[in-house]
Amino acid sequence: MSSHAYDPAATVRSYLLVFGALMVFTALTVAAAFVNMGALNNVIAISIAFTKAALVVAIFMHARGSENLIFFCIFGGLFFLALMFYFPLIDLLSRGLLGIPGK
Repeated sequence: MSSHAYDPAATVRSYLLVFGALMVFTALTVAAAFVNMGALNNVIAISIAFTKAALVVAIFMHARGSENLIFFCIFGGLFFLALMFYFPLIDLLSRGLLGIPGK
């Protein structure tokens, strides 16, 4: 007997809908790359990437409808990923604060 939670809503139709949404978001990413919006290009590309990742985790990885322990593991991983980005960004963004070239 399997202890894996079955999500009855995750049918072939939902897989196809998510696949279509992923293709649309990919086209949006490519289209956004050809339009010069300055610093917004990166924000839009990262936002689309996070949306695509959330769709994949929710539907293809069966996180939707799973137990709370799965969400705890997902958000724990995202927390430590954010920490890994946070500390190098502090170093990168604070380099010009001293006014000393190269420091």
